[in-house]
Amino acid sequence: MSQRAVAECDDAAMVRAMLAFELALAEVQEASGAVPDGVSQQMREQLEHAHLSVAEIAEGIASGGNVAIPFVKQSRALLADEHKRYWHQGATSQDVVDSALMLLLKPRLAALDKLLLRCRSAALKLMDTHIGTPMVGRTLMQQALPITFGVKVAHWAIGLEQSRRRLDEVELPVQFGGAVGVHSGWETLGLEWMDALAERLGLVVPVLPWHTDRYPIHALGTALDAVAGAAEKIALDVALLTQTEVGEVAEPSAPGMGESSSMPHKRNPVRSALIRGAARQVHGHTSVLINAVAQPLERGLGEWHAEWAPLMESALLVEGALEQVATLLEGLEIYPDHMQRNLAATGGGIMAEPVARLLAPTLGVERAKAVSAEAAETSRREARPYSEVLAEHHDVKGNVDTDALCNACDPALYLGSGAVQVMRAKKWLEMH
Repeated sequence: MSQRAVAECDDAAMVRAMLAFELALAEVQEASGAVPDGVSQQMREQLEHAHLSVAEIAEGIASGGNVAIPFVKQSRALLADEHKRYWHQGATSQDVVDSALMLLLKPRLAALDKLLLRCRSAALKLMDTHIGTPMVGRTLMQQALPITFGVKVAHWAIGLEQSRRRLDEVELPVQFGGAVGVHSGWETLGLEWMDALAERLGLVVPVLPWHTDRYPIHALGTALDAVAGAAEKIALDVALLTQTEVGEVAEPSAPGMGESSSMPHKRNPVRSALIRGAARQVHGHTSVLINAVAQPLERGLGEWHAEWAPLMESALLVEGALEQVATLLEGLEIYPDHMQRNLAATGGGIMAEPVARLLAPTLGVERAKAVSAEAAETSRREARPYSEVLAEHHDVKGNVDTDALCNACDPALYLGSGAVQVMRAKKWLEMH
C-alpha cells in the first residue's frame, strides 16, 4: 500500500470526513430555515478544533454496529446545549458513513488517475523505442512466433488505459435519506438537502438515496479490480521475462532492491511480486463487494458493514501497486541482445512456420512441414544457422531461391502488423 495514502485514510481521517458531512448538513439545513441563522457556524467553531477521541469512537463501534453512532454521540456532547437538537438532524448512520467514505475515496481516485497517466507516458516512450525490437512471442509458456517488444508494451498500456477510463466514469454520490431512505418528517426538503449536500461536499447527486442500492460500490469495486488486473498482467509478464534463463528485461535497479537473504547472486523481481500480491488481495476484496450488492429491505444486515474495509483497502492497494508499476515502466531495463539470443534458441525452429509456407508450393504442405522441422532440429543440434541447414537439404537445394529462404528465416522480417499495431495503439492512447 501507499503509506502516504494510508495516512490520509486512517481513523482520524474518517472522523474528519464524518465531521465534514455533519457540518455541511447543518449548513444546508440552515440555508433552508430548518436550523436558526448562525448556528451552523457556531457548531463549526465548537467542533472543528475540539478533541474527538478516535479511541473512544472505535470502542463504541462494537455496541452501535458502525462508527457513526459513537461519533455522533461524542460530537453532540461537545456542542452547546442549545445546539444539540440540530446536530445530525434528519440523518441516519448510513448517511454519515457512506458519505464519509465517498469523501475519503475522492482524492484516492484522483491519485490513481495521476498514476495511470504517469504509467501511460512511460509506456508510450517504451513503445516508441521498441516499435521494431523483435522478441519471441510465447503461447502456453512456449516459444511461438516473433513479435516486437513494442507490441507487448502496447497491450500493457491499453489494459491500464481501459481501466483508467472505466475508473474515470465511476461516480461518488452523497448519501442522505434518513432512517428508511425517504427523509421521514421532512417531506420534499429531504431531497433538496441531499442535492445541496452533494454540491457542498463536491460529490455526485444520486437519483435517490442508495442505502440498499449498492451499484455505486459495485461500480467502484469492480473498476478498482480492473486496474489491479491490468497492473498484475504487467507484473506477471515482467517477472517471467526476468527469469535467469530468459533475461530479456530487468526491473529497475535500486540499492537493496531484490536482494535475497541467503543467495547474494539473486536479483529478485520484487516490484512485480508487490504488484501481484496487492492485486490478489484486491481480487479477494472485490469478491466480498460484489457478493454484498443485494441487501435486504431498507438497511443491510451485515452486507453494508462488510463493504467498508474491502473498499478502502482496495483503493489503497491499487494505489500502492500503481506506484510500483509507474517506477517499473519508467526504469525497465530492456536487453534486445538477449531477445535475439532467445529467438535463436530453437536453432531457428521458431521460423519453421514461415519456412514451411515458402516450401509448400514446391514440396507440398506435408513435406514442407517435415523438412522445416527436420532442418530446425539439425540446426539446434549442430548449432548451425537454420537458413544454412535448409539450403543444404536435398529437398530444398536448387528448388528454392536462396534470398527468399534467408528472408523466411529472419525473425525481424516476420513481425506481421506489429509496427502498425503500435502506431494504432499510440493514437488511441493519446485520444484522451
